[in-house]
Amino acid sequence: MSPKSNYDKYPCIPVSTSAANCWVGWRNIVDRLKLSSAASRCTLAVECYPGTFEEPIKDVLVEGLRPRGVVYTPDLLKAPNCVDKMLAEVLGDDPVFGRMNDIGLEAFFEATKLYEARQKVASWHQGLLLVVGVGAAIVSPESNLVVYADLARWEIQGRQRRNEISNLGSDNFEESPSLKYKRAFFVDWRAADHLKKELLPKANFFLDTNSSRPKLVAGDCVRAGIKTVASRPFRVVPYFDPGPWGGHWMEEVCDLPKDAPNHAWCFDCVPEENSLLLGFGDQQIELPAADLIFLHPRELLGEYIYGRFGAEFPIRFDFLDTMGGGNLSLQVHPRTEYIRQQFGMYYTQDESYYLLDAGDDGSVYLGLKEGIDRQTMARDLRLAQDGGPAFRAETYVNKFPAKKHDHFLIPAGTIHCSGRNSMVLEISATPYIFTFKLWDWGRLGLNGTPRPIHLDHGIANIAWNRQTNWVRTNLINRVECVDKGAGWTEERTGLHELEFIETRRNWFTGKTPLDTHGTVNVLNLVEGREAIVESPKSVFDPFVVHYAETFIVPAAVGAYTIRPGAASEGSKCGTIKAFVRSGQK
Repeated sequence: MSPKSNYDKYPCIPVSTSAANCWVGWRNIVDRLKLSSAASRCTLAVECYPGTFEEPIKDVLVEGLRPRGVVYTPDLLKAPNCVDKMLAEVLGDDPVFGRMNDIGLEAFFEATKLYEARQKVASWHQGLLLVVGVGAAIVSPESNLVVYADLARWEIQGRQRRNEISNLGSDNFEESPSLKYKRAFFVDWRAADHLKKELLPKANFFLDTNSSRPKLVAGDCVRAGIKTVASRPFRVVPYFDPGPWGGHWMEEVCDLPKDAPNHAWCFDCVPEENSLLLGFGDQQIELPAADLIFLHPRELLGEYIYGRFGAEFPIRFDFLDTMGGGNLSLQVHPRTEYIRQQFGMYYTQDESYYLLDAGDDGSVYLGLKEGIDRQTMARDLRLAQDGGPAFRAETYVNKFPAKKHDHFLIPAGTIHCSGRNSMVLEISATPYIFTFKLWDWGRLGLNGTPRPIHLDHGIANIAWNRQTNWVRTNLINRVECVDKGAGWTEERTGLHELEFIETRRNWFTGKTPLDTHGTVNVLNLVEGREAIVESPKSVFDPFVVHYAETFIVPAAVGAYTIRPGAASEGSKCGTIKAFVRSGQK
């Protein structure tokens, strides 16, 4: 580890001191399933999340369990061209955006084949019947034994990039990873999650398939562990990715290997995308963090957020590293009415940039200059996109200097991007991937091709009245002291009144009292090497966080405190906290 870094890239949540209900490797897994399926008549359904290697799972279980019958769900799917036709309206022809929808897994099955397979299951009367693959629980809804083979989305994306998997019902192994991701995002994962919500409370076992050495855990143990997570502070497993504008700050601070041209992104708290590491004795099990949201939405989110958003986590923290890199793409996010009408999404990506660090020339592009002509600006954007002169961004868009701990607020419709030599903690709502790029500085993506630009969408959503004076007054460093005590101060830093997320910054040299007030809190340690989160009533063990680590405090926690850790003694620490406005103090 870098001597400068104490950032934990693999935060594990200890949920049990025993690994007695965890079986590692196929030999041990098969032996355990033999015991559970030894009845004279047994139907074993192995439900697979899209992206798992279904055929190897089927082959090893057939060889080890010797079932008298097998139903392999990929054999029951519609032909790929039929699936493509079914999804055409939802996916459209845009390389990035599709439309939110309610297509379920059953829609992928050929009706006659599904009926016949269900009849086989219903009439099964002797020995073991193995049903395996995506949708196994649809084919066999009353199985004696259910194993859920789960997989982190980051691993799925890796398999897409390595051309190891196709999309559900497709044979698109050689399609670009970005199109595979789009299809998985708008269709495969949504469909699978509908079924997952039904199976999480009752699966007999969970199978961690993220590596070539699988791990099986008893369902009750996983559920008990996830319930524990919902009652105390925790971190999700971050992942890092390069980009055409990426920098090198995270390489040092987060102790990253120098195996990529840069590190542009860190998804440090996107629970729909990140995973959890659960510790069972000396074994660690990786499961999607979405499993926690699905199983315990009220405890995690709070009643108000659950009532407003359902079982979705509405706050996102991620890093944007341009230190030694380049500008982000000039962009805008859709306004609420537009995203609802065009994409079927009912809230949008209001956000902010909190500066963890910046170079002497660090900057943020934000809002329009006074008196610019919108028709001329739109014309120049189109000319640049069509191969004409480069778009002169600073003619039309404000470029503000940025320094460490500055906070720039970006309500939807505000044109913006981070400039080079800025290390941004992006705090935003979580409406997925709806960002409209307007100008990408004439560069290519890492794959050597231009990145998609969405001028029509973008121009239609620019708030043309958000110009220099308004932006400077309303969107930059709106700091207000709201409370203080011995050794601590709490400040309101945003977000703007147009946004549903509030942020507070706490500076502290001693113990600081905090409270979730019934809604989930997301925090990052933005100053100080180490801090300790504690429960005044000792309902959870002390939780240690390090510089730049994002952590989640579930709504159910209620009162908690934070103070400098041993590595920060004698120095001032700081956190930035986000929560959904609901009358919280």
